[in-house]
Amino acid sequence: MASYYVNRQSQSTGEHEVHRGSCDYLPNIKTLYYLGDFDSPEEAILEAEKYYVHIAGCAYCCEETSER
Repeated sequence: MASYYVNRQSQSTGEHEVHRGSCDYLPNIKTLYYLGDFDSPEEAILEAEKYYVHIAGCAYCCEETSER
């Protein structure tokens, strides 16, 4: 299980990016919303979709997920 966060600031393309807490590219903590602990990035993305319409998994720590 890993901790996941979603960036409250959208990317220039409009997606809010989901990151593992251990990601080397984790944005500033002030811009993050803690989603919880999950077994997979897909579960974290489903949780993030409760808050934002356009979600993307980080290309470095959630690479096995696709953009939604």
